[in-house]
Amino acid sequence: MDVRSGSPFSLVRNERVSPYAPLQSHIQCDVAVVGAGISGALAAHHLVEAGVNTVLLDKRDIGRGSTAASTGLLQYELDVPLHELVLRLGERSAVQIYQLCRRANANLGALLHRLGENCGFRRRQSLYLASEKSDRSVLKREFAVRERYGFPVEFLDSKELNKRFSLTRPAALLTADAGQIDAYLTVHALVQNACRKGLKVFTGTRIEKHKMEGDRTVLFTGDGFRVKARKIVIATGYEGESFLKTSRVKLTSTYAIATAPIPFVHPALECLVWEAARPYLYVRPNADGGALIGGEDEPFASPAKRDRMLPKKTRKLAAQFQKLFGREDFEIAFAWSGTFAETSDSLPWIGECPGFPGAYFALGYGANGITFSQIAAEIVRDLVLGRANEDAHLFSFGRSA
Repeated sequence: MDVRSGSPFSLVRNERVSPYAPLQSHIQCDVAVVGAGISGALAAHHLVEAGVNTVLLDKRDIGRGSTAASTGLLQYELDVPLHELVLRLGERSAVQIYQLCRRANANLGALLHRLGENCGFRRRQSLYLASEKSDRSVLKREFAVRERYGFPVEFLDSKELNKRFSLTRPAALLTADAGQIDAYLTVHALVQNACRKGLKVFTGTRIEKHKMEGDRTVLFTGDGFRVKARKIVIATGYEGESFLKTSRVKLTSTYAIATAPIPFVHPALECLVWEAARPYLYVRPNADGGALIGGEDEPFASPAKRDRMLPKKTRKLAAQFQKLFGREDFEIAFAWSGTFAETSDSLPWIGECPGFPGAYFALGYGANGITFSQIAAEIVRDLVLGRANEDAHLFSFGRSA
């Protein structure tokens, strides 16, 4: 199934010639990671660094699935505000999740710095806008809760917002600890570094079925080869549903555009800008002086219907950008669409699934996909090594969702 269409900004600018080939023999390993997007690359990298004999498999090339369509926002905020998450999960779990997301983004930035890879990583402020007057009180509640638990946050009324960022909205929250990244470049950097430490990678390798043989899991490829592993990690995004045999997510079509370099300076274009409205518009700067604009989400029906809507959604995103920033002098350079999955509580599925022995799942569902991928990699590594992980229960299949 096609998970994206159009011309994703990162893929067009940075497409790599793959040095990886399909599997052509039977192999054995400690851990087989299925899926070579951002989740699989991070999981494989963390495992190899921990000394685990790891194999990475994908039916596509590296990073060519949903990751290629990623807009690369790094935020610790979820689609569910902290004050709402507290009501759902209780203070301890809700605050722990927000703190964990904040730490995960910092860890990812530190990892890329340690590897000597930038991959478009840059720290940014996050500007969360009230879309309507009624959103002002919601942002006030969110501000109070975040401030109570020590998250750096400012509440900006309409006057202060206009003064500092030249935007006309009823209010906004300004936070630190956000960032942006090029997910496609990051996947390639992680995989290349892990290969130097022993990771084996096979692309164009479709897993058709699996079964247990004693205490090992055997994966069978479409070309008739077998991969026998002590553990497997399923990091295939929403396509992981085929392993679960039951639907646990809602699929959503999303749209994005990237502009050519913009011939004007605007203070808000140094931030990640997003809205309280649902579905929300979001904007972030690009390294080349342009902007990336995304949103206009719709329930997923089919790849064909999603793709037919791309021209209309492109016009809508451009119009929203024009309205927000009050400028018409920009040019659309790229437009694309993709499909992502969401759970009912906006949290990922990470860890063991009942009825599926020998497997760990790293499914970073939701708008914080890259942040969740980093969290999943850390948890999966600990589970494979038999270490206790105090965060694992927050994202387990045993939670109510």
